[in-house]
Amino acid sequence: MEAVSKILKITNLAKEFYLHNPGLEIKSCQNINLDLDEGEFIGIIGISGAGKSTILKCINRSYLPTKGDVLYNSEAFGEINLSTATEREILYLRRHEIGYVSQFLNVMPRTTAKEHVMNALIDMHVDKETAEARAKEMLSYFRLPENLWNIYPATFSGGERLRLNLAHAMVKKPRLLMLDEPTASLDNKTKILVRDMLKKLKDTKTSMIGIFHDIEFMDGVCDRVFNISEGTFI
Repeated sequence: MEAVSKILKITNLAKEFYLHNPGLEIKSCQNINLDLDEGEFIGIIGISGAGKSTILKCINRSYLPTKGDVLYNSEAFGEINLSTATEREILYLRRHEIGYVSQFLNVMPRTTAKEHVMNALIDMHVDKETAEARAKEMLSYFRLPENLWNIYPATFSGGERLRLNLAHAMVKKPRLLMLDEPTASLDNKTKILVRDMLKKLKDTKTSMIGIFHDIEFMDGVCDRVFNISEGTFI
């Protein structure tokens, strides 16, 4: 039997926020310990404000952890601690190995929807013709109407923005993918498309951590589910 390798190991992760004006310290997540196998899908559930998104943002290094280690088994760097990696290393990993699906759209100014998805591949040194073909396939898959492809996404609805985020992250087929409420504001037909795409990525050994309210919808995709309350797993 082939041994399963760990792609991510989180030890004693904590993130605190300081509000200097009122002098408050907010403990968002504390004592988070988590191992993720290659090709595994872990789901995290919990009420709003419990600290779910903070964990993903610490892995993605959108937030700098207050303490703890986030050890990632990178193709480019070997084992690397994302908590202490350089900004250049983090930028490389986001472009080539790590994907992140947010509920919020972040697109460069004067960039169309199609260009946004293409850029994810061009950053990986995929040629422009191939990037355009794969971007069109992904936009079509997520049912983003073709008449929106060459439009700036600032005017998109919430569901359209989320579909664009999904296309941008998944077109890369990253080694590690984090998903923050990837089915929020989507209709049931599109939710099924998301679930099917996650299964395909899992079959190609993409490792994933996802935050869900509708965890029952992900039955058969998530291998393990963690419940977080007041910043720690219960």
